[in-house]
Amino acid sequence: MLSTIAAAALPILVVTLALGGVAKLATVGRDTSPGALARLGPAVLMPERFARSAMIACSLVEFVLATGLLVVDHPVARWLPGVFFALATYVLWDLRRRRPDAGCGCFGDVSDAPVGLRSIGRAAALTVMAALVGADGVTGLPRVTVETAPWIGGGLALLLACSPEIDGVVSRLRRRVPCEQRPMPPARALSRLRGSAEWRAHAGSLLADEPSDMWRELCWRFFVFPARGDAEVVFAVDLGGRRPAVRAVVVGADGRIAGSDDHGDASLRESTPVSA
Repeated sequence: MLSTIAAAALPILVVTLALGGVAKLATVGRDTSPGALARLGPAVLMPERFARSAMIACSLVEFVLATGLLVVDHPVARWLPGVFFALATYVLWDLRRRRPDAGCGCFGDVSDAPVGLRSIGRAAALTVMAALVGADGVTGLPRVTVETAPWIGGGLALLLACSPEIDGVVSRLRRRVPCEQRPMPPARALSRLRGSAEWRAHAGSLLADEPSDMWRELCWRFFVFPARGDAEVVFAVDLGGRRPAVRAVVVGADGRIAGSDDHGDASLRESTPVSA
């Protein structure tokens, strides 16, 4: 049975190490507020100028450990993850005692909640899994079988139950920022525009690849492009939803919408509702 549990623990360890490394590198690559990295993980115990380097080093160690479990058939490669998680368990316990306000940083800035017993319990559970892998000598590419599938599911359920990050994700989804206040870089909205049918319909009449003017109103980003016939094409890109709507109108030199009456064109909304 221990061999089955060890075989089930191997893919869990590899995925956890890889996700931790990716999340840390993503956090380092983002623009964070001054001192934000110094409030995550063991970096709080060292000078702030070393926080970024410490997080990068930790992510690289996690990548090396995950790779070692997959491709290196040697006892050292199998036991090092156990040492890593055992050390992490001690560090988190010490961090909770010395800096109860700091986050564990296990998955970058997603793990910014103060270190609690759940984070420590997760590290301890991973230590036990890594010890089983090291003792049983499991290595190579993980294989999911009928025997290991229930243990993999149980191990993942245990880790999720010990992950305070889940609470943060649920809380953020419940308090999702309305689209009127949600940040959206103009370049991203422009990319959405260029992939739309409205863009393809008017692209042949445009005289420039870049907009001559742009602005935002609530949930819409507007782009103005010079067009043939002394006219302009105004595009409106909806900033909400996974499949954003795109509207377009052609405005003549006199400021009137081409092909419309005095009341304007209904294809471009004159006003937009505000989310509650």
